[in-house]
Amino acid sequence: MSEIKTKSPLLRVDYLVVLLYVVLLVCGWFSICGATHETGDTDFFAWEVRTGKQIVWIGCAFVLGFLVLMTDDKYFDMTADLFYWLMMLLLLVTPFIAKDIKGSRSWVNLGFCNIQPAEFAKCVTALAVAKLLNRYGFTMTDMRCFLRAAALILLPMVLIILQKETGSALVYLAFFLMFYREGMPGCFLFTAVAAVVYFVVGIRFGETELPGTLSSVGEFTVLLLIWAFTLGMLQVYHPRSRTAPLFLRIGLAATVVSLLVSTLIIPFDVSWVLLALLLAMTGQMLWQWLGERVNTGLFIALFTLGSTAFLYTSNFALNEVLEPHQRTRIQVLLGMNEDDRAAGYNVNQSKIAIGSGGLEGKGFMNGTQTKLKYVPEQDTDFIFCTVGEEQGFVGSAGVLLLFLTLILRLIYLAERQTSTFGRVYGYCVLSILLFHVFINVGMVMGLTPVIGIPLPFFSYGGSSLWGFTLMLFIFLRIDAGRKRT
Repeated sequence: MSEIKTKSPLLRVDYLVVLLYVVLLVCGWFSICGATHETGDTDFFAWEVRTGKQIVWIGCAFVLGFLVLMTDDKYFDMTADLFYWLMMLLLLVTPFIAKDIKGSRSWVNLGFCNIQPAEFAKCVTALAVAKLLNRYGFTMTDMRCFLRAAALILLPMVLIILQKETGSALVYLAFFLMFYREGMPGCFLFTAVAAVVYFVVGIRFGETELPGTLSSVGEFTVLLLIWAFTLGMLQVYHPRSRTAPLFLRIGLAATVVSLLVSTLIIPFDVSWVLLALLLAMTGQMLWQWLGERVNTGLFIALFTLGSTAFLYTSNFALNEVLEPHQRTRIQVLLGMNEDDRAAGYNVNQSKIAIGSGGLEGKGFMNGTQTKLKYVPEQDTDFIFCTVGEEQGFVGSAGVLLLFLTLILRLIYLAERQTSTFGRVYGYCVLSILLFHVFINVGMVMGLTPVIGIPLPFFSYGGSSLWGFTLMLFIFLRIDAGRKRT
C-alpha cells in the first residue's frame, strides 16, 4: 500500500458529506427565521436578531471546518490525550466560573458570546477513546480494557452532571454503540435495554395493585421479566444444563400456586415468592461458578442480582436523585401525570404545531403556533416543531431523510478506514449524531423524555454548531488522509 500525500486534503475530502452539511445548515437557518422573526420584520442579518447571530456562527463554522481540513491528520492522534485532560479540567472548573442560566452552570462567558464546554468535550472524548482502542493489544472482550474505555466516557458524564446538564451528559451513552461495533459483547446492550424496560414498567405501574393480591403490577411484572430473562440466558449459555428447565417448572408452579392462594384464601404479596425464586437461582449459579469456574454463570448471577437491585432502587432514584422538573417530565411521558400547563406544556404545544402543519405545511414564516410563541425554546431544543408546522409532513420527512443520508454515508466512511483510530472515531461521530437526532425529534413529538439537547445544525447557538462541525470535519480530514491502494 502507498499513502498519497501529493494532493491537497481539500481535493480528497468527501464532498457528499460537505454538501449534506451545508444543506442542513441552510435548512436550519431558515427554520430559525421562521421560529424567531416577527411578522413584518425584514432584516434577517442584523446582529440584534438571532438569525443575524446564527449567520455569524455559521461563518465561523465554515472557517473552523477549513482550518481542520488543512491540519495534518497525524496531530489528532498525537494530541488526543492532551486535549482530553485539558477539557476535563475545564469541565471541572466550569460550575465555579459559569453563571446560573435556567438552573444550569454550564455556560462560560467570553465577553462577546457564551460557550458551552460540554459541546466540545464530545469531540475530544471521541478522539481519546479512538486513540485508546487503537493501541496494540486492546480488545473489548478484555474486562480491564473495556473498563478503561468506559472510564474515559464516564468521567465527562459525571463532570457535566455536576453542571446540572443531565441531557448533555446522557449523550455520552451513544459511545456504547461504537463499543458494540468494536466487539463489546451484546449482553451489555441487552442489559441496558432490560434496565430501561424495568424502569418504565416498574415506575409506570408501581402504584397499580395486582387484583387479588397485595403486590403492585409493576413490581410483579418486572420480577417476572427478570426470571424469564435469567432462564433465557441460562438456556443460551448452558444449553445442556438442567438448571433452566428445573427452575422453569418450579417458577411456573410457584407463581400459579401463590396467585391462587392469594386470590382464593388469604391475600399476600406474591412478589416475595418471585423474589425468593430469583435468590435461589442466583445462589445456584454462584455455587456452580465456585465449583466449575464458568464465568458465564457468574455473569448471569450478577445480571439477576443487579436487575433486582435496580428494580428496588429505581423508585428512590426517581424521587430522591432526579430534579423535580426531571421527575415530572418522566411522569408526564409515562402518562402518570397529565400536566399540559407545566411540564407537559412544551410537548403539548409542539405536537399541536406539528399536527397543524398537515401534509405540506403552512409555508415559510406562516406558522401560527410559532409566530405567537406558544412553543417555548422553539428556536433551540424544539426547532423541529417549526419545520413540522411550516413545511408539514413532506418537509419534516425531507429533513429526516437528509440526516439518514448523512448517517449512512458516515457509516460507509467509517467502514472504509484503514486504521482502528479512524474507524472508531468515525463511529463515535455518527453515534453522537444519531443519538441527538433520535432524542431531539422524539422529545418534540412526545416519544422520548424532554432532556434538552439540540438538533444538530438546526438549533440556534454557536457551541452546538461548532462542536458538531469540529467532530465532523476532523473525521473528514482523517478520511482524506487515509492510506489508499
